[in-house]
Amino acid sequence: MDLLPLPLNSVSAPKKINFDDLLLEAGGFGKFQVLILLILCIPRLIVPLHFLQHIFISAVPPHHCAIPTLENPGNLSQEDILLIHIPREPDGTFSSCTMYSQPQPHLLLNRSQEMVNVSLVQRCDHGWEYDVSTFSSTTVTQWDLVCDKKWLNQALVSFFYGGVTVGAVVIGYLSDRFGRRLMLLLSLIMCLVFGTLSAGSVTYPMLAACLTLSGFSLSGLTVTVVALCVEWVDTQHRTDAGIITSVTWSIGCAVLALLAYLLRDWRWLVVIITTPCVLGIISIWWLPESARWLLTKGMAEKAEAEMMRCAAMNGQRLDIFSKNSEHIRRLAEVGSSSAKYSYIDLFRTPRLRRISLCVGLVWFGVAFSYYGIILNVTGFGLNIFLTHFLYALVEFPAKMSTYFLVSHLGRRRSQVLTLLMTGVCIGLNLVIPASLGALRTAVAVTGKGFAEASFTVLILYTAELYPTVIRQSSSGYTSFVGRIGVTVVPLIMFLDNVWNLLPEVIFCCTAVVCSLIAYLLPETKNVHLPETINDIEHGSSWGPLHVKKEGTPLPDLTAKTKE
Repeated sequence: MDLLPLPLNSVSAPKKINFDDLLLEAGGFGKFQVLILLILCIPRLIVPLHFLQHIFISAVPPHHCAIPTLENPGNLSQEDILLIHIPREPDGTFSSCTMYSQPQPHLLLNRSQEMVNVSLVQRCDHGWEYDVSTFSSTTVTQWDLVCDKKWLNQALVSFFYGGVTVGAVVIGYLSDRFGRRLMLLLSLIMCLVFGTLSAGSVTYPMLAACLTLSGFSLSGLTVTVVALCVEWVDTQHRTDAGIITSVTWSIGCAVLALLAYLLRDWRWLVVIITTPCVLGIISIWWLPESARWLLTKGMAEKAEAEMMRCAAMNGQRLDIFSKNSEHIRRLAEVGSSSAKYSYIDLFRTPRLRRISLCVGLVWFGVAFSYYGIILNVTGFGLNIFLTHFLYALVEFPAKMSTYFLVSHLGRRRSQVLTLLMTGVCIGLNLVIPASLGALRTAVAVTGKGFAEASFTVLILYTAELYPTVIRQSSSGYTSFVGRIGVTVVPLIMFLDNVWNLLPEVIFCCTAVVCSLIAYLLPETKNVHLPETINDIEHGSSWGPLHVKKEGTPLPDLTAKTKE
């Protein structure tokens, strides 16, 4: 948002500045901004703990039908007992979903399954027995979500991410209406409540409902953190702030692996990963509302108070703001509008419409290829905890590299490069023979690193592309489109019945095409954040987005229309 002429240096030589210039006067990037980033790292850490919890709480341990009466007159081994009660699969493993209606002791002498009458095979009528060597309890063992009911276990993930999808749209809109700080607080409270209720669920429907509402609340953490992060940081340090919060995600992934290793019961794991919400709620006391958002809503006094607080903590002169409070009030009048913005405004004007369409396609491509790689990456031959921990470690060098890419190449070129290399890595695995398993795994993990880097760039890039008045709505929209990409991935995987390489071909082509679409977006490196839709539409022509440093002419800013 561009300020009216403010006599910062002399009364006779007024200078037109914008909000970023005013933020520099308040210290730019000092103790105040560091405090904000530390507070925002708390909800950012909570998100991966819940987003990836299903890997552990919904794990399916090895299982077989429960044997109702155990008679062991010959002191048989466990394998022999299973042999006479449980049929074998073609690969030699014991069946998970069937058993013999009567014991078959003759199999101890002749272990050929061909001697068994198939009419004696029945489903598990007495429940299941589970291997508890890895997990003492999961949602699967809690409600026997196996065999005919295994789809109910998969549905829990769908319920959760369905809540995330809806929450991104709803909370993104409400954040633009009622503020980032308020919605972050409400989201943390809801996450605490429904996370706790999930751990205490006594029935499957109760768990499904609580996970849905938990996903809804967690989406509020994702969309508000990014906005507060970029709106309180000056132009030169937006990249630093984006990378810091992104690295916190990777830390959360690694912490989840450690917690899951120590807590093998799913209820206790959910309780522990929900506990940080208490710290997040307490920390809101020290978190300021976005001054940019306050000015767009015409709240001059509150915006001035937050800027004074920023300047005081950063050790700057307070008289700069006290002498120009009238100008800040006029700025609030300029930035405010009687119009109520909605998701329609993302597509109402020509330039925003083109940005929204391109960004939506890029979000779909990034999410689609990222989760496509995850489902196709083979493990390292290690247990589930160590494998997940190593996957988290892969993200750290990827994000450190992202910092240098974004700083030197800019947002647009970095987005194109990382997404294009994601597609290249997927394409390489199409031609690498299956016999070279180690090489295929290395290429796939490298692709995951590029995909993670692409996500990191895109989150920061999206926040910079949209004006403050609809920045949270844009986060809700892009998150919604990204979740559609995630939802489509399992359906694409079924196409391997048509051609075993078809899913990888689709993932590769989607990543490459969407990387080219990303090149159509404007560059935002070292560019002031747009505050109103006017800043987007009345900027330069399609290409790099430049909001004039000297300030947009007053007639354009004072227009009381959405355009």
